[in-house]
Amino acid sequence: MANVQLKMPDDFLLSLSKLEGKTDEILAKVLESGSRIVESKVRNNLSLVIGKGTKMPSHSTGELERALGISKPLQDRNGDWHIKVGFSEPRSDGTSNALIANTIEYGKHNQPAKPFLKPAKSQSRKACIEAMKSRLQQEVDDI
Repeated sequence: MANVQLKMPDDFLLSLSKLEGKTDEILAKVLESGSRIVESKVRNNLSLVIGKGTKMPSHSTGELERALGISKPLQDRNGDWHIKVGFSEPRSDGTSNALIANTIEYGKHNQPAKPFLKPAKSQSRKACIEAMKSRLQQEVDDI
Protein backbone atom coordinates (compact mmCIF):
# COMPACT_ATOMS: atom_id res chain seq x y z
CA MET A 1 0.00 0.00 0.00
CA ALA A 2 1.28 3.46 -0.88
CA ASN A 3 1.76 6.10 1.77
CA VAL A 4 1.69 9.83 1.04
CA GLN A 5 2.81 12.49 3.47
CA LEU A 6 2.35 16.19 2.81
CA LYS A 7 4.18 18.86 4.74
CA MET A 8 2.78 22.34 4.67
CA PRO A 9 4.61 25.51 5.67
CA ASP A 10 4.03 26.49 9.28
CA ASP A 11 2.88 30.02 8.40
CA PHE A 12 0.21 28.61 6.05
CA LEU A 13 -1.05 26.23 8.74
CA LEU A 14 -1.10 29.08 11.26
CA SER A 15 -3.15 31.31 8.94
CA LEU A 16 -5.59 28.45 8.32
CA SER A 17 -6.08 27.97 12.04
CA LYS A 18 -6.72 31.70 12.50
CA LEU A 19 -9.18 31.66 9.61
CA GLU A 20 -11.14 28.85 11.23
CA GLY A 21 -11.87 30.95 14.31
CA LYS A 22 -12.97 33.99 12.30
CA THR A 23 -15.05 32.25 9.61
CA ASP A 24 -18.40 33.60 10.79
CA GLU A 25 -17.08 37.15 11.00
CA ILE A 26 -15.40 36.95 7.58
CA LEU A 27 -18.40 35.40 5.83
CA ALA A 28 -20.68 38.14 7.16
CA LYS A 29 -18.36 40.82 5.77
CA VAL A 30 -18.10 39.05 2.41
CA LEU A 31 -21.88 38.75 2.07
CA GLU A 32 -22.39 42.39 3.03
CA SER A 33 -19.93 43.59 0.40
CA GLY A 34 -21.79 41.69 -2.34
CA SER A 35 -25.23 42.70 -1.12
CA ARG A 36 -24.35 46.42 -1.26
CA ILE A 37 -23.78 46.12 -5.00
CA VAL A 38 -27.09 44.31 -5.54
CA GLU A 39 -28.97 46.79 -3.36
CA SER A 40 -27.50 49.72 -5.26
CA LYS A 41 -28.60 48.23 -8.59
CA VAL A 42 -32.12 47.45 -7.30
CA ARG A 43 -32.43 51.00 -5.94
CA ASN A 44 -31.29 52.48 -9.26
CA ASN A 45 -33.66 50.29 -11.31
CA LEU A 46 -36.56 51.04 -8.96
CA SER A 47 -36.06 54.79 -9.24
CA LEU A 48 -36.07 54.46 -13.02
CA VAL A 49 -39.45 52.69 -13.16
CA ILE A 50 -41.49 54.31 -10.37
CA GLY A 51 -44.01 56.76 -11.76
CA LYS A 52 -42.81 56.39 -15.35
CA GLY A 53 -45.15 55.59 -18.22
CA THR A 54 -48.38 55.91 -16.26
CA LYS A 55 -51.71 56.99 -17.72
CA MET A 56 -52.62 58.89 -14.57
CA PRO A 57 -50.33 61.19 -12.58
CA SER A 58 -48.05 59.26 -10.23
CA HIS A 59 -48.89 59.12 -6.53
CA SER A 60 -45.42 57.97 -5.52
CA THR A 61 -44.44 58.97 -1.98
CA GLY A 62 -40.91 57.54 -2.09
CA GLU A 63 -41.76 55.21 0.78
CA LEU A 64 -40.99 52.08 -1.24
CA GLU A 65 -37.52 53.35 -2.13
CA ARG A 66 -36.84 54.27 1.50
CA ALA A 67 -37.93 50.80 2.63
CA LEU A 68 -35.32 49.06 0.46
CA GLY A 69 -32.47 47.66 2.49
CA ILE A 70 -30.22 44.77 3.43
CA SER A 71 -30.83 42.24 6.20
CA LYS A 72 -28.20 40.99 8.61
CA PRO A 73 -26.27 37.96 7.39
CA LEU A 74 -27.71 34.89 9.10
CA GLN A 75 -26.77 31.24 9.19
CA ASP A 76 -29.56 28.67 8.86
CA ARG A 77 -29.80 25.32 10.62
CA ASN A 78 -27.99 23.62 7.71
CA GLY A 79 -24.98 25.91 8.13
CA ASP A 80 -25.69 27.94 4.98
CA TRP A 81 -25.30 31.70 5.11
CA HIS A 82 -27.97 34.06 3.74
CA ILE A 83 -28.40 37.79 3.33
CA LYS A 84 -31.46 39.42 1.81
CA VAL A 85 -31.97 42.56 -0.21
CA GLY A 86 -35.58 43.59 0.10
CA PHE A 87 -38.20 45.86 1.55
CA SER A 88 -38.94 46.45 5.21
CA GLU A 89 -42.49 46.31 6.42
CA PRO A 90 -45.01 47.81 7.18
CA ARG A 91 -45.85 50.96 5.27
CA SER A 92 -47.45 53.94 6.95
CA ASP A 93 -50.72 53.35 5.06
CA GLY A 94 -50.88 49.66 6.07
CA THR A 95 -50.18 48.31 2.58
CA SER A 96 -47.40 45.79 2.14
CA ASN A 97 -44.22 46.99 0.43
CA ALA A 98 -43.79 43.48 -0.98
CA LEU A 99 -47.22 43.71 -2.62
CA ILE A 100 -46.44 47.07 -4.19
CA ALA A 101 -43.02 45.90 -5.40
CA ASN A 102 -44.63 42.75 -6.86
CA THR A 103 -47.24 44.84 -8.68
CA ILE A 104 -44.53 47.06 -10.17
CA GLU A 105 -42.37 44.06 -11.13
CA TYR A 106 -45.12 41.94 -12.72
CA GLY A 107 -47.92 44.43 -13.38
CA LYS A 108 -51.66 43.82 -13.10
CA HIS A 109 -54.62 43.87 -15.46
CA ASN A 110 -54.56 47.64 -16.00
CA GLN A 111 -50.90 48.28 -15.25
CA PRO A 112 -48.02 47.00 -17.41
CA ALA A 113 -45.09 45.21 -15.79
CA LYS A 114 -42.00 47.31 -15.07
CA PRO A 115 -39.37 44.78 -14.02
CA PHE A 116 -36.67 46.14 -11.74
CA LEU A 117 -35.71 43.19 -9.52
CA LYS A 118 -34.95 40.53 -12.11
CA PRO A 119 -32.85 42.86 -14.28
CA ALA A 120 -30.97 44.04 -11.18
CA LYS A 121 -30.17 40.45 -10.29
CA SER A 122 -28.73 39.65 -13.70
CA GLN A 123 -26.96 43.01 -14.11
CA SER A 124 -25.21 42.89 -10.74
CA ARG A 125 -24.30 39.18 -10.63
CA LYS A 126 -20.72 39.42 -11.92
CA ALA A 127 -19.89 42.59 -9.97
CA CYS A 128 -21.33 41.06 -6.80
CA ILE A 129 -19.27 37.90 -7.17
CA GLU A 130 -16.11 39.89 -7.86
CA ALA A 131 -16.71 42.14 -4.83
CA MET A 132 -17.19 39.11 -2.60
CA LYS A 133 -14.06 37.43 -3.98
CA SER A 134 -11.94 40.52 -3.43
CA ARG A 135 -13.31 41.01 0.12
CA LEU A 136 -12.60 37.39 0.97
CA GLN A 137 -9.07 37.71 -0.38
CA GLN A 138 -8.57 40.92 1.61
CA GLU A 139 -9.77 39.23 4.81
CA VAL A 140 -7.53 36.20 4.26
CA ASP A 141 -4.54 38.43 3.52
CA ASP A 142 -5.15 40.39 6.74
CA ILE A 143 -4.78 37.24 8.83
